[in-house]
Amino acid sequence: MRSEYRFEYRKSRHNRFAAKLKGRTVAVVLDPDVAAVFDTSESVNSALRSVLSALPERLREKAANYGIQRTAPKRTRRR
Repeated sequence: MRSEYRFEYRKSRHNRFAAKLKGRTVAVVLDPDVAAVFDTSESVNSALRSVLSALPERLREKAANYGIQRTAPKRTRRR
């Protein structure tokens, strides 16, 4: 492995966002132009819920069921 890819554990820092990401929270990176308009998680969620309300009923039910049934991400085994 190249020297620039070597991870120096002595220089690492605790993830300050880890506490916010517990449970069913999903972190999403917004493009700068989108982030300029939606500057809070509440504004993003509000916009996405508006989109969900415009979807056909069967897709809205699917989205609602997804949130209820999903408890943890599936893990895949690496070989």
